[in-house]
Amino acid sequence: MTHLRAGQSLTGQYHYDEIDRRFLAERVEQFRRQVERRISGELSEAEFRPIRLMNGLYLQLHAYMLRIAVPYGVLSSAQLRALAAIGRKYDRGYGHFTTRQNLQFNWIKLVDVPAILDDLAQVDMHAIQTSGNCIRNVTTDQFAGAAADEVTDPRVYAEILRQWSTLHPEFTFLPRKFKIAITGSPHDRAAIAVHDIGVRARLLEGGAAKGAVGFDIFVGGGLGRAPFLAKTLREGLPEADLLAYLEAVLRIYNQYGRRDNIYKARIKILVHEVGIAKLREQIDAEFERIRGPKYRLDPEIVDTIRAHFAPPPFADLPAVSESLEAAKAADPAFARWVATNVTPHRRPGYAAVTVSLKPAGGIPGDASSEQMEVVANLAERYSFGELRVSHEQNLVLAHVRQEELQALWQGLGKHGLDTANAGLIGDIIACPGLDYCALANARSIPLAQQISQRFADPARQHAIGELKVKMSGCINACGHHHVGHIGVLGVDKHGVETYQITVGGSADEKAAIGAVVGPAVGYDEVADKIELLVAAYLDWRIEGERFIDTVARLGVKAFRERVYGTAA
Repeated sequence: MTHLRAGQSLTGQYHYDEIDRRFLAERVEQFRRQVERRISGELSEAEFRPIRLMNGLYLQLHAYMLRIAVPYGVLSSAQLRALAAIGRKYDRGYGHFTTRQNLQFNWIKLVDVPAILDDLAQVDMHAIQTSGNCIRNVTTDQFAGAAADEVTDPRVYAEILRQWSTLHPEFTFLPRKFKIAITGSPHDRAAIAVHDIGVRARLLEGGAAKGAVGFDIFVGGGLGRAPFLAKTLREGLPEADLLAYLEAVLRIYNQYGRRDNIYKARIKILVHEVGIAKLREQIDAEFERIRGPKYRLDPEIVDTIRAHFAPPPFADLPAVSESLEAAKAADPAFARWVATNVTPHRRPGYAAVTVSLKPAGGIPGDASSEQMEVVANLAERYSFGELRVSHEQNLVLAHVRQEELQALWQGLGKHGLDTANAGLIGDIIACPGLDYCALANARSIPLAQQISQRFADPARQHAIGELKVKMSGCINACGHHHVGHIGVLGVDKHGVETYQITVGGSADEKAAIGAVVGPAVGYDEVADKIELLVAAYLDWRIEGERFIDTVARLGVKAFRERVYGTAA
């Protein structure tokens, strides 16, 4: 098991110690030599491929893409500035934030990669385990440590899992990639039901452990070619057993997961084929075999890691800011932004702010180097220099005084970052699709731009209310289309881009896989079909009902008949 280290004691984020930094420096130099061998021709592309993938480097349609790890979505202002500088110097002046809370640069030259990795290492960042059949970036709630409904801070355990999983000798070459998500709130903002392992941290309710942190473990979720929701594997797991139990899960998967067929290699297929009851027996047996001091999560380690995520120096403020209320009353545009992009905070007088990267007609998740620098500066001024990346491809300032929200909004507005659409139809999740990805067979980006332009009017978006549109350019589902209130999947049908539309999906604590609403349609028809779906919802909804609630109440058949004119 990887040794857990305390590192430098700073609040808000885990900071590397000298052991971490020395390892990264050595890793950069190792890869630098491998790049030199590839450029010289000593290594063929086939020989170089597994090496580059272990360092987060992909070869896409037009150029190399470098995927940079943002552990559990937490960044400092200094790190975001470093990413901005890399985008300006080595890419085309922008980066793309992903549904894995990572950042991708899509126009990288191979010769520059070692220098980029060196620049990243200077700010305690890297690209390790952002690719390959290993445990990928552990993701969590973008409002972790700030959310008003949070029971316990999941960043603490996400960092523990990061240290445990990084270069774990047994889990470097799994049957397939492996994704873990953790939430510490009853309202799931981390989409734990669609991950290989989902972890819900909560306070235990009975016995001697009452009030202590424990975990509910879910296994076998995932999207792609065969979408599944995770099944309950274990409830009320004690904190001390977290690593031992996850170790047991990964060992059983590593032993029995399919390696003969890439399409059946994920743990969701193992759960489906073996059954959750039998798999639980095998995991529990392995857990009991290895359970003991070696794998026990020491409370001192937890406390040491938790110290990194201690609250920033909050001021004592009234629960409601009179100046905020006055500003909202005086400016409808500001009030709309507060209504969608501002989230209640656990600390009186503060709020968490979503910075939308989805302007009308924009590319979901893209941010220019200038915008990254602006957000970094605003985070230092208004949010203790701390930022988050959401799996919905936006940025978050987690700790903003209510009385400073208007000034922040004005600062964002000067750079096109004040779009008031978080959670609305314009807040589209989309993968890079056929514009970049070698696996895609249909475009995502221009279609997302077209739909966001169709519904660009802020007043109209707010009148429609919460409606999550998610879009993928192929069956791999990087855009999470299966769990969109409206999902759009691009497919290649005899050389023509066609799109399948689903409704009723959800990624929260009431997770659901969307149902196909009708026959696939051409590129030019998608926005019209979504327009018809929205019109039907507006006609049928009852007071306070969201789009997904109306779908659940009336069923998919009603929408199919309205939009396609058929019940079939």
